[in-house]
Amino acid sequence: MEILNIKVMRGPNVWSTYRQQLIIMKVDLLDSEDYPTNKIDGFSERIEALMPSLHSHRCSEKKPGGFLERIRRGTWMGHVVEHVALELQSLAGMPCGYGRTRSVGKRGVYHIVFSYQVEAAGIYAAKAAVRIVHALESDIPYDIDKDIKELIKINKTEGLGPSTRAIVLEAKKRNIPYKRLDSDSLIMLGQGANQKVIRATMACTTSSIGVEIASDKQDTKKLLAEGFIPIPEGKLVYTLEELTEAIIELDFPLVIKPVNGNHGRGITTSIVTKEEAYVAFERAKEISEDVIVERFIKGTDYRFLVINYKLVAVAKRIPAMIKGDDQFTIEQLIDQTNNDPNRGDGHEKVLTTIKVDPVTNSILVEKNLTLNSILPFGEILYLKDTANISTGGTARDVTDIVHPDNIF
Repeated sequence: MEILNIKVMRGPNVWSTYRQQLIIMKVDLLDSEDYPTNKIDGFSERIEALMPSLHSHRCSEKKPGGFLERIRRGTWMGHVVEHVALELQSLAGMPCGYGRTRSVGKRGVYHIVFSYQVEAAGIYAAKAAVRIVHALESDIPYDIDKDIKELIKINKTEGLGPSTRAIVLEAKKRNIPYKRLDSDSLIMLGQGANQKVIRATMACTTSSIGVEIASDKQDTKKLLAEGFIPIPEGKLVYTLEELTEAIIELDFPLVIKPVNGNHGRGITTSIVTKEEAYVAFERAKEISEDVIVERFIKGTDYRFLVINYKLVAVAKRIPAMIKGDDQFTIEQLIDQTNNDPNRGDGHEKVLTTIKVDPVTNSILVEKNLTLNSILPFGEILYLKDTANISTGGTARDVTDIVHPDNIF
């Protein structure tokens, strides 16, 4: 089997007007044209063993297992390449459902068409699918995990993050065209006079001065206070001497955090001793020269999303946590939690891998625990001071139970 060329579709094309992200691979089956799948001993068993998840492919049978039935009855290798390329992307966290294989009018030469989410991943999947099918034909062992890991890597470096992906999917639902402008999260929605450019959740309509203020916790607090919105009492400090004065003035418990940090970095909560405060101060200084010391207010973390002055969603945010089972160690429970396929590094997936860092270690020390400790059944252990998703936290939709006063 020989790949003649690979083309990438990024807009309306001869194959589809609304499935615009397509890989078009032209292949010559060569001798494989004479050997459909039912004429190759053990082919169906080998492909099911290598890619059991292909059972979910319905194909023309329109039922789970339909594609595997087609293989047992006999189908051509171009058709197999199409499904393998789609499933490779799905196994790497980029589900793609559309595919077609059509003859170009010359014996043994076909157009293999399939959808992609990330362009580079689509091209890689096309080439890998040909390699896999050739190995299955020849009964040669094949390490498919290597391809899946490479596709995951491509998705991590070039794929859209969860927030950007959610906006793009919503744009698709509303038939709003979009175009990716870089290899990161810069997206153009709409066209011509109606176009808007976004980067992740920030739009071209976002005020620059608004961003500057929101990035400075001290300025934000000042404006909120002037608007009669309750804020925790606090002080801006630069030195250990100023920190000591703030401790005397505010008293414990305290929170110490950098002025312009994000993703929960450098924040320490529930500080009750000077020693803890000094350590927290140094941790915050690693992120920002300016540090805020505030009175600690115990409560639950909620995030309200307001669009055009209307509340549309509220999430209850929960810090990274594990629950004891009287059997596994804390380290093992963390590993089990991280095995969730929805967790990944950075913002590649909806949830983030829980990492054992100085904050986690300090929490364990405070509770006289180690990573080898076994928690009693049902006991919950919070592993972070903050509920940021980026530090392994989770979120639960509580929009329907928010009090009307808070909505107002």
